[in-house]
Amino acid sequence: MSFDLGPALLFCPADRPERFAGALHKADAVILDLEDAVLPVAKAQARENLLAADLDPSRVIVRVNAPDTDHFADDLAAVARTPFRMVMVAKSEDPAALDAFDDQFRLIALCETARGVHHAGAIAAHPRTVALMWGAEDLVASLGGMSSRYSDGRYRDVARTARAQVLLASGACGKTAIDAVHLDIEDLDGLASEAADAVASGFGATACIHPKQVAVIREAYRPDDATLSWAQAVLAAADGERGVFRFDGRMIDEPVLRHARAVIARG
Repeated sequence: MSFDLGPALLFCPADRPERFAGALHKADAVILDLEDAVLPVAKAQARENLLAADLDPSRVIVRVNAPDTDHFADDLAAVARTPFRMVMVAKSEDPAALDAFDDQFRLIALCETARGVHHAGAIAAHPRTVALMWGAEDLVASLGGMSSRYSDGRYRDVARTARAQVLLASGACGKTAIDAVHLDIEDLDGLASEAADAVASGFGATACIHPKQVAVIREAYRPDDATLSWAQAVLAAADGERGVFRFDGRMIDEPVLRHARAVIARG
């Protein structure tokens, strides 16, 4: 099982069904959110909205409440009655909790607490996990902190460490890593910088909370013409070569060729 929905994943509150189609149209996939975006009193109606949603199931992710909450069982029952089979599990901490899903589901485990990040490797190794995502604000809250970022917008070291741990755990298990949302909607330059770093580091997608962020993320993940031309040329030059070879003044080996293949895949 794999994750192949595209780079820009847009959250949409499940209690706002009038936004579902528009969100899906604007992004590569929509994350219909039953968790933090929906107040407790609105969760039952949000589940009903899922049942009534007429959306392409191949491009829909449903975020359910954490396994240790009272809402989890009801979320599971509702999703089972829909055609949607990609589920994001909020505040994933225990890989055993993912056994609640049968093998028809593909899971995105959201590691957004200290315990979840600590267990990211075991969570990534679960057979129904296809991707991991991390979250900064819940992580810092789980530590008793107050902010994931410095006043200039940079992540604090604890957030950067968690981001790296989730990326490494995903890669070690051959799963996709999804970068966290950028909460400052107007800070498109900051989002562009973070998304560029995400793709350079190995993330497969970035989640977002507003439609205006979609184009910025897509642009960051799309290789520019010069990079794409380099990748095509170096792979063509590698045809028939054995081991390390020289290309355009640079020594080329298998890791560089893997970088080039990743560029082509995003082109």
